[in-house]
Amino acid sequence: MQVLSSLKSAKLRHKDCQVVRRRGRLYVICKSNPRFKARQGTVKKKK
Repeated sequence: MQVLSSLKSAKLRHKDCQVVRRRGRLYVICKSNPRFKARQGTVKKKK
């Protein structure tokens, strides 16, 4: 999985890629070609 500063370019790599928001992070997931997985953002820690 790659950590990217911009997920716009990562989404355009394959037609099956989709952007998902989970736990404050943005992910690009691609079930047909898993090497296109990517992540953006960090999780803020609770005090």
